[in-house]
Amino acid sequence: MTRTMRIQSLYEWKEEYGDVGPRNEELEKMLFHDEYLNRAGNKFDRLREVKVTAETTHQPDPVKNFDEAGLHPVMRENIKLCGYKVPTPIQAYAIPAVLTGNDLIAVAQTGSGKTAAFLIPVLSKLMGKAKKLAAPRPDLGNGFNESLDCVRAEPLVLIVVPTRELSTQIFDEARRLCYRSMLRPCVVYGGGPTREQRLELQKGCDVLIGTPGRLLDFMEKPHILSLHRVKYTIVDEADEMLHSDWETELSKLMSGGDTNEDADHRYMMFSATFNKGCRELARKFLAADHVRIRIGRAGSAHLNVSQNIVYAEDHLKKQALYDLLISMPPSRTLVFVNTKTQADLIDDYLYNMGLPSTSIHSDRTQREREDALGLETPRVTNCRMCRRAFKTAKSPIMVATGVSARGLDIKNVMHVINFDMPSATHGGIEEYIHRIGRTARIGNEGLATSFYNHDRNSDIAADLVKILLECKQPLPDFLESEKPEGDDVRFNDDTDDEDEKTDGGDASGGDGWGPAPTATSAEPEAAPGWNTENPSIGW
Repeated sequence: MTRTMRIQSLYEWKEEYGDVGPRNEELEKMLFHDEYLNRAGNKFDRLREVKVTAETTHQPDPVKNFDEAGLHPVMRENIKLCGYKVPTPIQAYAIPAVLTGNDLIAVAQTGSGKTAAFLIPVLSKLMGKAKKLAAPRPDLGNGFNESLDCVRAEPLVLIVVPTRELSTQIFDEARRLCYRSMLRPCVVYGGGPTREQRLELQKGCDVLIGTPGRLLDFMEKPHILSLHRVKYTIVDEADEMLHSDWETELSKLMSGGDTNEDADHRYMMFSATFNKGCRELARKFLAADHVRIRIGRAGSAHLNVSQNIVYAEDHLKKQALYDLLISMPPSRTLVFVNTKTQADLIDDYLYNMGLPSTSIHSDRTQREREDALGLETPRVTNCRMCRRAFKTAKSPIMVATGVSARGLDIKNVMHVINFDMPSATHGGIEEYIHRIGRTARIGNEGLATSFYNHDRNSDIAADLVKILLECKQPLPDFLESEKPEGDDVRFNDDTDDEDEKTDGGDASGGDGWGPAPTATSAEPEAAPGWNTENPSIGW
């Protein structure tokens, strides 16, 4: 879907509509029947094995199904159109917590349905109140005249995220869940066209999703954007933004930046980990009686991911990667490396070996990043980068740095390969968990293969072994020496209570609370299919 199509695929409200707009079959097809939409799977059994903790003096009961959750009728219909049948664990607890008016901290594994966990209840609560609460805006059903119809954007919901890719993904989900309501979502992010984003804001905005830098840029232009009407502020992947030194910017965004002193302002923070910086931010803005939800141990890996650790010396890793790819049936595969230079080198290597690959990293322009992901129809058809799109499976192998490790949600990513294991300087075990979480999304299953050697990766060996044991994954012989005595797996997490002490080994992903094959140089016979059409990977 092109950027223009994505923006036009909004349910533009007409003044003559009542509380609920009529259905639009053409738009409905664009929003909900996208062949690249990541549908929920049916493998939630292992998600329900994990411990769920909700901490508050007025803990709401979890919901068992969407129909009995007290949601707006339009929201229930949109949920069905999205193909969501049963709430995931994080949704089961977060939806009633938000609907009952609580601030919320939610710590859950990546790929567990966090985006819908905050969008569904927030948008549902606003659907019956938007006419009363929203700022005036032009009647876009009759067209838009830039010189006459521009208004100031005064959103009711602010969603702050760390990356451009995550912002557009949440925007896409918001478009679907806002369908047939007067709520109008917008997205802004660095690297995108400022004028185009400004014009979308000036058409009116009720739900604003964006990255910190671009949000602050627009906040400095009060005739374009004001946050004084915001009722809900949501920070997704808070730990990632704090790792990137966005603390000052986050504080400014969460405070509203101007005159927002609404006593009913609700705050939510969602992440897969919750470290000290996140807790300090939460103490500053969230109500003292906020609800805290944990799905499993904060910083734990997804149970639906099969983890395979392969010993590979550095000089054999390229061949090992090629051997691995051609030995398996074609499927969407993410290959993670630690540097931008390495991403380009491995992409070129695979491409020259005849495999359909593409790559993405932060030095790429926004146009190149979107072309590689397949978010848009490329303008330049003879450009090698533009001819390769991961989301559409024209290039089902993507080599990536950490830019894709957070929040990327693409249908049928079946295999994640850590060509480079993340060292302590590249995020360590937390980064490993986020990377492998790009597969096994919302009830699906996936495979993660990681190349390991003692010279490069011994700094995360102990934490890696704990993760494997915790998830009941096979432990390779070359990591047996790191196995804790008596198989007693304890994590020295960055606990919620700063006075709380936890026994155990090295830190393994900050908490808000408390025989494998080896690489060879032999070249096996190629498995057919990487360069042919294959419905299983989206052609």
